[in-house]
Amino acid sequence: FLFARKSVIQLDLANTKKALIVPAFETLRYRLSFPKSKAELLSMLDMGTLFTFRYHVWTKGHAPTNFAKWRTATTPYRVEWEADFEPYVVVRKDCPEYDRRFVGFGWNKVAHIMELDAQEYEFTVLPNAYMIHMPHAPSFDITKFRSNKQYRICLKTLKEEFQQDMSRHYGFAALKYLTAENNS
Repeated sequence: FLFARKSVIQLDLANTKKALIVPAFETLRYRLSFPKSKAELLSMLDMGTLFTFRYHVWTKGHAPTNFAKWRTATTPYRVEWEADFEPYVVVRKDCPEYDRRFVGFGWNKVAHIMELDAQEYEFTVLPNAYMIHMPHAPSFDITKFRSNKQYRICLKTLKEEFQQDMSRHYGFAALKYLTAENNS
């Protein structure tokens, strides 16, 4: 948290269109001594106590963070938007809100990051910040997504509607979102 707070000031978040990416990791253990430093976190990654977030089920969601670069980074670095990118970010209060169509499970963070990209936010990875996702029981919504075909059909319809709205609002610049979705 301290690294993020310091970065908000140093990177002038209040006066720029930046989305500060907090690299996400996860553990499969229910009890974990939270690493007190990046060096300790890297050691836990190397030992297999921690993993990059969702590496085994949804790599695309966090791959653009470029974890290999993050390992040795000492200064913030920029990354580009890619399809299905859904990092955890620190942004200004006046940034676009999450699209209210995406409640429950599915596409809430993806749509938000897409909107930030369309508004030309710069994605900047923080080299000394990190978060760790702890295991928990599946949510009611992800269970519905996995077991209910109608839920998945509705989500697909909402995604298509969102992309059409992006095209209407951002015009030619939003074509990359449609192309990316069709190729993923």
